[in-house]
Order: sequence, then C-alpha cells, then structure tokens
Amino acid sequence: MTSSGSAKVVRSILVTSLPAAGAIVVFGTLYGAAAQPLLGTPLTIASSMFIFSGALQFALVGLLSAGAGAPALLLTAGTLNLRHVVMGAVLRPRIGGSRLRRAGLAFTLLDETFGFAVAAPQEAGAERTLFVSGIACYVAWQAGTVVGVLGAGLSGVERLADAIFPVLFIGLASLAATKGTLVVRALAAAALTAAVAILLPDIRALAPVIAGALVSLPGSSEDAPSGGEDRG
Repeated sequence: MTSSGSAKVVRSILVTSLPAAGAIVVFGTLYGAAAQPLLGTPLTIASSMFIFSGALQFALVGLLSAGAGAPALLLTAGTLNLRHVVMGAVLRPRIGGSRLRRAGLAFTLLDETFGFAVAAPQEAGAERTLFVSGIACYVAWQAGTVVGVLGAGLSGVERLADAIFPVLFIGLASLAATKGTLVVRALAAAALTAAVAILLPDIRALAPVIAGALVSLPGSSEDAPSGGEDRG
C-alpha cells in the first residue's frame, strides 16, 4: 500500500472512531470530576494515563469512597478485566507480530476499539484499526480527565454526571448499529433511559437495563434470518 493510501486508511479509521472518542471525552470528564476530590489531581491524571479503563476506574473510585480495602479492589479489577481474555482470543488470529508487539496493542483494547477492529474492512486491517482507534480513544480519555479535574469544584457537575451517565451507555451501544431499525431502537432506549432517570431517580442506575430490555423485545423476529437464507 502506498503512503497516500495508508494515510487515507488512517483517516478513515479516525473518522469512524470520532463518535466513540467524543463519548469517551464526556466519560473522562465525569471520571475526572468524581475522582479528583478523592484521589487528588496528580493521582487522578496518572490513573487515566496508566490504567486507561473507564469501567475499572469508576468502579475503583466507588470502592475507595466506600472505604474498601486492597482485596476488594484487586477482585474488582480482575473480574472486570476478564472480558479482555475473550476479546483478545477473538482478535488473536487477526493480529500478527511478536508477543511484545501484541502486548503493546493490548493496551489499546477497549470495548469500543474491539468492535472497530472486528468490523474493520480488509484494507484497514484489525491491527491497524485497533491501534489507531485506540490512540484516538486514549487521547480523548486523557483530555476528558483533565477537563473533569479542572471542573471538579464547579457547582452542578455532580448533578450533570448523574443525569447524563446512564444515557451515554445507550449512546455508545448505538455506535454498533448496522441497520436503521437498530439505530431507532438505540435512540428509543436513550429516550427511555432519560425519562426513567428523571421521573424515577431512585432506580436511575437501572435505567439503561430497563430501557435496553424494553426496546430489544418488539420485533425481535424480524431481525432473525429466514429459513431460506444461507447461515453458513
């Protein structure tokens, strides 16, 4: 592939990654605002630089604020990261190079970048897609963390986080939609999540689960392959 063709592929991967990176900036902002009062500015920024796992970082902050000890923190980290074993096994046949090279790429393995890599067209390749989208998401997470740290003391940040956090999970799910009907369902789930979060604040944490279950039930048969299709 020529240098111009390679640059075009990289740009295409970046464009595909932008929606996820934009959502990650928001997540990073919420994390920075939540972690700064507990960890302080240097440790909050360092945690994003070296851990780079939103789910784990949010979980650790929650456990630390509840006074959890090292065993609970280690158990949570191990449990949350088990999914990476499965994702790595799926990507392994698509990624070559030495063990050191693959270990470096593993740092960019997120739920979002895994999806991009699995769905990558042949000209882009899973390895390049994982790397480029991973860098884009990494930069977005660092930027969001810094913004959150700077705004941690601003009035209303906590309320904003409570309101937007559940909806963002549905928004990230919409990035994987490949059909118009799936996009509609993702948008409906986001609207239902927001409604539950506003009208029933006591069960706000369950809002994405409730909305996801409701929008996945109607018309499920229409997405299943018909008997005459090739399923091989």
